[in-house]
Amino acid sequence: MRRRRYPSDTTDAEWALIEPLLPIPACETHRGGRPEKHPRREIVDAIRYVVDTGCKWRALPADFPPRRTVWGFMARWAAAGVVGQIRDHLAGRIRREMGKGPRAVAMVIDSQSVKAAEAVGKDSRGYDAGKKINGRKRHLVVGTRGLPLLVMVTPADLHDSAAAKEVLFRLRLMHPEITIVWADSAYAGKLVTWAKRHLNLTIKPVSRPKDVSGFIVLPRRWVVERSLAWMMHARRHARDHERLVQHSETLITWAAITLMSRRLAQKGATPSWPRKPVPADA
Repeated sequence: MRRRRYPSDTTDAEWALIEPLLPIPACETHRGGRPEKHPRREIVDAIRYVVDTGCKWRALPADFPPRRTVWGFMARWAAAGVVGQIRDHLAGRIRREMGKGPRAVAMVIDSQSVKAAEAVGKDSRGYDAGKKINGRKRHLVVGTRGLPLLVMVTPADLHDSAAAKEVLFRLRLMHPEITIVWADSAYAGKLVTWAKRHLNLTIKPVSRPKDVSGFIVLPRRWVVERSLAWMMHARRHARDHERLVQHSETLITWAAITLMSRRLAQKGATPSWPRKPVPADA
């Protein structure tokens, strides 16, 4: 095991929370397989290092496992849904620590346009005329406590109301208990009727007062704005560098996992879930 030397490295308390949620190595399943060459903790630390510092995969420090190995674990865990499961488990644990139920019934949604690097192809980027940004748009759904529950990345020229249909459809499949979603005025109009009719979701737009100028904190909407700011603390997300949108969504989710695991570790939380096999070949 290498020495922990980077700010993004997991602490022992964080690893105790994350390690049981990772899929069981193939060599320990009935199908069998070769033992993994590199410890899982070093793989997770390498992914967090890339997210936190924003470095290229080729610039991964030599004391981490090979970049192809790290990238492969990142992609396989994302495809198997492991990253989303870790996020949901940690979010539920934080809610229980707050005295709330493990699942939220109210959400807040918003989007953020960011510039895209030259590696991003034309098929997944666009020009946001309102923000004057050529790149991608991140659609984030958070609970009333600001805990990220879903992120979807689209070209920046896609209007919020158009992307929201896909976002809300995914949200309904993943969290059927949700009943209300707060949003800004971009999500008003026909989307409200569509969501109520097809998804049984109530969308409540929060508009900015017309007689107020300058910065103002809007009810409910400030929660998701704060969460977007939290994600931007990871330098990887100052600009979108990923060729595939699913990898961009995965690394944003890893930033949320880092945020939540640190919050739980600081409170001295211990894992309360058993390790269960995950159907993944990772």
